[in-house]
Amino acid sequence: MVVPAVSAPRRAGRKPRRDNRFAAWLFLLPALAYIGVFFGYPLAANLVMSTQNYTVKSFYTGEAPFVGFANYAAVFDNPLFGTAALDTALFTAGSLVFQFGLGLALAVFFTGRFFGSSVLRSLLLLPWLLPLVVSGAVWRWMFDQDHGVLNAALRFVGLDAVPWLSSTNWALPAVILTNIWIGIPFNLVILHGGLRAIPASLYEAASLDGAGAWQRFRHITWPLLRPVTGIVLMLGLVYTIKVFDVIMVVTGGGPANATQTLTTWSYRLSFQDFAFGQGAAVGNVLILVATVFGLLYLRSAKATLAEAAA
Repeated sequence: MVVPAVSAPRRAGRKPRRDNRFAAWLFLLPALAYIGVFFGYPLAANLVMSTQNYTVKSFYTGEAPFVGFANYAAVFDNPLFGTAALDTALFTAGSLVFQFGLGLALAVFFTGRFFGSSVLRSLLLLPWLLPLVVSGAVWRWMFDQDHGVLNAALRFVGLDAVPWLSSTNWALPAVILTNIWIGIPFNLVILHGGLRAIPASLYEAASLDGAGAWQRFRHITWPLLRPVTGIVLMLGLVYTIKVFDVIMVVTGGGPANATQTLTTWSYRLSFQDFAFGQGAAVGNVLILVATVFGLLYLRSAKATLAEAAA
């Protein structure tokens, strides 16, 4: 009697699993194509341009000789690099500190219920909703030495007018003040959402134990708000370090390069001096700085999650 051969049972679920992976890649394909076209290609092109002697002539002839790291060397040897780097650091630090501080104070303030709080909170979002060019133009008028509303207020209280936009000492504080006004609503919205997520029972228990307002903030609000705080500061840093519109509209990088940041200097090198390779090099320096801070944030967030899990 011949016993028929019994074939090994087929693995169930292998084909559906492959189909699921194929379907997943199909859904991801539009996003990957978008990232590749609008982020990957410009980044790669910028990296290549930073290693070439790319000039106006290159647009017609297509010739851009390879110069290696000569553009980076020229940028770092330029005396304006130190000024632009310092202005970028001061502009970023000043903006972040006051945007976050005032945004957090307003977020705590709006956690209380009072008449008109929703309307007032909506009005505070206007600086965030307005186009940056419009905001910059309005503040430029407000900073006008002769007809600006800020100097009019100073004269009203008996003080001298301040040359906001024509003084090398006041121009940078002026653009920082403008950027603070623009960035407060973003911090307010995100931090307010984080505060609303904290259980009210924790505050009630702390109040029963005799904890004051500062103790409740220090031991409940601030520790539970740390993850949201990290996100707000990281996004604020990445946004602020590359601010271009506000500075160009308000001061244009002047006077005497007093507000010349790495972004405005990159623009000047590329579209005023037509040194496109050096302009691309400055842009890559900015990308590198933002990437370093991004990696530091991810490491910090990972450590925070591990600490919370423990």
